[in-house]
Amino acid sequence: MIAYREPVTVVIGGELDHCSAPRIRQQLDDLLADERVVHVVLDLENLTFMDSSGIGVLLGRLRLLSARGGSLSVKGMRPSVEKLFRLSGLDRVIGIMDSRKAGRA
Repeated sequence: MIAYREPVTVVIGGELDHCSAPRIRQQLDDLLADERVVHVVLDLENLTFMDSSGIGVLLGRLRLLSARGGSLSVKGMRPSVEKLFRLSGLDRVIGIMDSRKAGRA
């Protein structure tokens, strides 16, 4: 099987909540239908809000990627999203590529 060498980056903006979760889940599943996609990075810099539905979307995609030996990571989280990410324990199973605090004086 041929896999992408570099991670595929997906930008998610706006809100990832019970209203938008089904649409975002479907778009990610459409991407993951290509089994060559093994490593995905979610760029969350423009994500302003996430609730438990969003957590479910992330965990479901992590499960799909892990089943094919892949990985899911995030980057660019706003402080409010990062707080939920850490409080929910997602930081223990989904890699954080950077922090918006990194590099700031």
